[in-house]
Amino acid sequence: MTRIIKSMFVLMALCISILTTYGQSAIPATGGTATGTGGTVTYTVGQVTYSTFTGSSGSVAQGVQQPWEISTVTAIEKTEGITLEMSVYPNPTDGALKLTVKSFDHKGLRYRLYDMNGVLLQDKPIESEETEILLQGYSSTMYFLRIVNNKQEIKVFKIVKN
Repeated sequence: MTRIIKSMFVLMALCISILTTYGQSAIPATGGTATGTGGTVTYTVGQVTYSTFTGSSGSVAQGVQQPWEISTVTAIEKTEGITLEMSVYPNPTDGALKLTVKSFDHKGLRYRLYDMNGVLLQDKPIESEETEILLQGYSSTMYFLRIVNNKQEIKVFKIVKN
């Protein structure tokens, strides 16, 4: 009889150790997505713990929602006298962007709008200090607005459309 009790105890200990090894460390009470004029945020309520792992190529927090973002930094060597400024109303936009270019010769200056897959959606010249770029017909995602001067890329803007 004691042998059966010992065997059951060992079996239960093994089952509990397997469950704690592969079990979820947090069961959140609730979560969701909140959207407003300033943007969108996703949240989780009731999560008590998380683990962070760091390596040579970056870090990740297990148990925490991770953002996905692609950024490209571009520049040209001689930018003296060039001031590019972009205004987005509202940010993120629902359909229209206002591109403002100050203190720069507009000859040969163009904007090119690309989607996340690199497909060219718009390619138009910039003919005045303020240019309106319409996005009403496009889906809600992230876009890249590239400003080029005679085929030379000057600046890239990341645009989020709701």
